[in-house]
Amino acid sequence: MPLAGSLLLGGVISLGKNNISLRGKSILGLEYLSEDEMNLVLDTAKEMKNIINRDIKKVPALRGKSIINLFYEPSTRTRTSFELAGKYLGADVVNITASTSSIVKGESLRDTLLTVEAMGVDAIVMRHKAEGAAEYADKVVSPAIINAGDGAHAHPSQGLLNMFTIKEHKNKIKGLKVAILGDILHSRVARSDIWGLRKMGAEVHIAGPKTLLPRFIENEKGIFVHDRIEGAVENADVINVLRIQLERQKTGLFPSPREYARIFGLNKERLSRAKDDVLVLHPGPMNRGLEISPDVAYCNHSAIQEQVQNGVAIRMALLTLVLMGGKSLEIND
Repeated sequence: MPLAGSLLLGGVISLGKNNISLRGKSILGLEYLSEDEMNLVLDTAKEMKNIINRDIKKVPALRGKSIINLFYEPSTRTRTSFELAGKYLGADVVNITASTSSIVKGESLRDTLLTVEAMGVDAIVMRHKAEGAAEYADKVVSPAIINAGDGAHAHPSQGLLNMFTIKEHKNKIKGLKVAILGDILHSRVARSDIWGLRKMGAEVHIAGPKTLLPRFIENEKGIFVHDRIEGAVENADVINVLRIQLERQKTGLFPSPREYARIFGLNKERLSRAKDDVLVLHPGPMNRGLEISPDVAYCNHSAIQEQVQNGVAIRMALLTLVLMGGKSLEIND
């Protein structure tokens, strides 16, 4: 069978005199990654997306590696895409959820991590309701930890896939006006977006009810805070709408869902204030009719479903870079 090509799966890419590698590095948050490291992931994801779009999606890049998806919170997109990412790359992937493991019997996070480590796994993809859980795991066990969301702190792979989607459509990130709308206070996606986009040179604008904005955010360098979303979306290149996280909220943060949609929801009229080629993103799942209207969610500007596919590509890139650190991979057509 002739070879279709050889892909350098990004563990080491020459950048001037420096070699960038993520081998063995836990991915805990975008605040810990440099611009070069993030670009390495984005460049590697381009090659991974080519694999996803083929009839035969399997490659042997991670053959012999084992990955545990340890999820203490519900997930559809993140858990499934990490599972597919590992399997597409030839790894053995096992899912552990809180409801079907010894966690329900009272086993602590530390003991669960030590148990998984004792089985000889190479990486642990972990989601937990507590901020800092991924960093704690990284100190307790030796396998690489990939943070799939820790409370309201960080969701690095979501931030990376958002930037990947932006770069695919806009061919750049630097200099773009990116509006992030909604529940900033409870959103780990917002924090990862803000960390990543600022490092990549974007102009970040945020808007939402004051009760859903973190304290002192207006003092953060490189962030423009708006009382109303009209100012945030004016001439925006990208609009990222966040889910209203009712499960993390206390009562009384806004009068009612109907009132929120009226004042802060992204609808066609507000969308018209952005640039003609504006890109609309949403991490999912959507509360249609609340933070985003259905006619915007499914309009030509929306890349929401594309984000899902890009999530698989980004997670394939992360697993390859963390576990292999860069190898020339022969891919049969």
